[in-house]
Amino acid sequence: FFFQAEDGIRDTSVTGVQTCALPILNIQMKINDDSNNLSSSPFKEGMKSLLHKKVALSVIIILSAVYLIGIFSPLIAPYSYSETNLLNTQSSPSWDHIFGTDRLGRDIFTRIIWGIQTTVIITLVGLITGSLILGVSPGLIAGYFRGKVDSFITRVGEILAAFPDILLIIILAATLRPRIVDFARKVEDSTGINGIVSSGIVDFAVIGIALLPLSWFGMMRLVRGQVLSVSQREYVQAAKIAGASNARILFRHILPNVIGPIIVSASFGLGAVAGTEVFLSFLGLGVQPPHPSLGIMIADVSGRGSSSVSVLVNHPEQILAPVAVVWILIFCWNLLGDALTDI
Repeated sequence: FFFQAEDGIRDTSVTGVQTCALPILNIQMKINDDSNNLSSSPFKEGMKSLLHKKVALSVIIILSAVYLIGIFSPLIAPYSYSETNLLNTQSSPSWDHIFGTDRLGRDIFTRIIWGIQTTVIITLVGLITGSLILGVSPGLIAGYFRGKVDSFITRVGEILAAFPDILLIIILAATLRPRIVDFARKVEDSTGINGIVSSGIVDFAVIGIALLPLSWFGMMRLVRGQVLSVSQREYVQAAKIAGASNARILFRHILPNVIGPIIVSASFGLGAVAGTEVFLSFLGLGVQPPHPSLGIMIADVSGRGSSSVSVLVNHPEQILAPVAVVWILIFCWNLLGDALTDI
């Protein structure tokens, strides 16, 4: 009787464990299915609705064409961006020079193509470092863990945001350039690798660091607010009960459901980054000659004193061409952001 009762008890206990385990397994499977549906279907539906908008589709095609021109500028450009011809300066547009030549006989069309490449690199660097790495990551951490971590990250961002953006960017660009150039030259001397400074890598690093205050704090606040809301939903609480790790909850259940506002904010931010890069180069704090930039081309025409008036009257294409490219980039990014907001 004792062994029979013990077996019965043992059977009952095992059956009870199995019975309790089955709902937990079902809950975990349901969590994974719900999170997959929440993370995949809204994004796919959003992309479908975006591509059905004529304005958004046109903007995507224009931006893709401009960025592809910048990426493949070494293959597309008909001349070298530093090639001069003093016998053919200030020439009007022709078949050989679509937008004419500047005061040193350099082909304006070639320099615009290479200037687009500069803008492409800067916008991508600003997107990856400022918006995605320094914006999304602290926002996820602050919104999910809250408490002291949230207070510390938010206070640091508020201190940096107290400075005027343009003034802080100018100060960073002006103070960091000499130090980064000296470091790059020491690397060239110690390793024997030449061309680090002349290749423009230093300029891209200076502008990329200087543009960090422009993008990271706004993105961090946006992501933090979204995470505070999403982390209270049922599927996140169920994932915590099921024993999912914090990293899995953040990147599997929360991040896919806040990706929409991140894309919208990034699209608006890229237009601002492109405009700021042109402004810094216009002031002489961005990309340095001989590497071309749209801001340098605008400053080269408008900063000649009294002679700039005659250039604008006789050769308006020298300033209209780079200004038009800058306007197209900023305008298209803003239109894309508006289209994403309506989805």
